[in-house]
Amino acid sequence: MVIPDIRLLQAANVLAEELNFSRAAERLRIDQSTLSKRIMELEGLVGVRLFERNHQQVELTEPGRHFVQEARNALLHAERAVLSATAASRGADEVLNLGRSAYVDPYLITALLSIQLPLFPGLKIKQWSNYSHELAHQVALGKLDMALVIAVPDSAKLNLLTVAEASVFIALSRDNPLNDKEELRLEDICDHDWVLPAPHVNPHLYEMLQDVSAERKIKAPEAHYFMTAEEASELILAHDGVAFLTLGAAWRIARDGVTMRPLAEPRLRLVTKLATRADNKSRLVSEFVRAVGRRLMSTRSAQQQRLPLAG
Repeated sequence: MVIPDIRLLQAANVLAEELNFSRAAERLRIDQSTLSKRIMELEGLVGVRLFERNHQQVELTEPGRHFVQEARNALLHAERAVLSATAASRGADEVLNLGRSAYVDPYLITALLSIQLPLFPGLKIKQWSNYSHELAHQVALGKLDMALVIAVPDSAKLNLLTVAEASVFIALSRDNPLNDKEELRLEDICDHDWVLPAPHVNPHLYEMLQDVSAERKIKAPEAHYFMTAEEASELILAHDGVAFLTLGAAWRIARDGVTMRPLAEPRLRLVTKLATRADNKSRLVSEFVRAVGRRLMSTRSAQQQRLPLAG
């Protein structure tokens, strides 16, 4: 039996994710004809058709689905072999790839990075930043060992351990009369422009907000969209708007004329979870998740001591 080289495995993996030759070739930084040749070569080596394709679409065959699942594991182990060798050269015995959303409370990141495992004294944690839904997808594919994510839906492919829960916070101008309230409801802010995370920043949170607003027949005069908290601050001041943010993001901009109040909406709570693959068999990952669970009580106690408001 001839074992396909890693270029062919990568080609199949990326094409299976994109189901589009143009996008897959772009990700691989090769032209479409080269990608097509690699897929044909791979199918010749394996002896079965892995993809059905025509001018409009690409689909995995049933043998292709099984092949790609194992190919992903092979690629993951190859990548980890390189990372482990590099880490060992620097004195680390094991590498844990941890994804993190920029909107996760930095206190939680610090808490996780401080975890020490007696069974893995030379552990090195490598961090990867992305949007929560992208991180969850990368964990499901085995590209990350785990990830701290906010407001992601349940998935059969993931184990999700809740590590924190918090209100959405509304950032608004210090001159806004709503500052007289200690907390806000959607009805309180329906006369102001809404400054929202762009839909691709967190699709699940965006959909929850749309659903709750529609059910209550609440609609803002205008909606503006941001990717970073700093952009939200500019939009608040430019449009006398109210921005929907995590606690940490709201704290970052609670200055220079901007303050914050919690949004008292039970259905719009932000739940931070530690995502791991449902079929995880790594002892390192299992030990780390157990250590996170033991750390939860102290972390939650410390969080409760933090002031919820600014100005």
